[in-house]
Amino acid sequence: MRILFMGTPDFAVASLRRLVEDGHEICGVLTQPDKPKNRGHKLTPTPVKEYAITNSLDVYQPATLRNAESLELVRSLEPELIVVAAYGKLLPEDILNVPPLGSINVHSSLLPKYRGAAPINWALLDGEPETGVTIQYMAAELDAGDILLQKSTPIGDTEDAQALTERLAQLGAEALSETVAALTARTASRTPQDHARHTYAPKLGKGLSPVDWTCSAHEISCQIRGLIPWPCAVTDVISGEEIKLYAVQETGEKTLARPGVITAAGKQGIDIACGDGKVLRVTELQAKGGKRMTAAAYLLGHPIQR
Repeated sequence: MRILFMGTPDFAVASLRRLVEDGHEICGVLTQPDKPKNRGHKLTPTPVKEYAITNSLDVYQPATLRNAESLELVRSLEPELIVVAAYGKLLPEDILNVPPLGSINVHSSLLPKYRGAAPINWALLDGEPETGVTIQYMAAELDAGDILLQKSTPIGDTEDAQALTERLAQLGAEALSETVAALTARTASRTPQDHARHTYAPKLGKGLSPVDWTCSAHEISCQIRGLIPWPCAVTDVISGEEIKLYAVQETGEKTLARPGVITAAGKQGIDIACGDGKVLRVTELQAKGGKRMTAAAYLLGHPIQR
């Protein structure tokens, strides 16, 4: 099938790679413009662009899709199908309607739950036991299109958003491969979403970072895992200064200590009392101006006096 692919981050690379491996004709790849990165502000290509160039695919990086030039570009490529995976901007309806087979999207949640920008993070933040991917037709309303295929997967007890993103990228690629095969064979079916059950997953912000130790150990664990790699959960109860938290263990150990009090600190980590009377063990962290490290390594240079 002749496919125009639109995507930007690492999550999208798995889907593009699978389309190439399946032998489809990629008539073009649209991705976000290169952006300055790190202290040197050197322009850095998107992961999708890097993969596309390596595989001799034509790459286009329009600053906007809402003009006649972008519409004409898409028309000139004559795609049978548009596939979108985390492109990063809403697509105008006139572009969605160009291909005869329509435009489909790889979305990293089980729609209609978690429509929006950060579905993987919010599934973790909300303590969901499972999540998944949805292949949907694209519609004018965000993530509200008819469903073609869904695949679900349990969320690991210690799995963070970064690890879950990598798993869902592969699961999404599998679901996309099956969907495009069904569209090619004209056997695909579509199911309207139950819009009354929809929830949103808005963009993340640093306002979500501060840890409230009066919450339960499990709620705090979900917060920490859901905010990796950005913006990260933070606390000042360890040193008096803001420290980023990267990994924790729910030990199940009970304590009578006040929430936020350190109950133990050693090779296994830093134990902190939570609001449900249980201990949460911090095992990986990053002090301000420092590097990410194990709690044990941090304690070598910053012993805690209790």
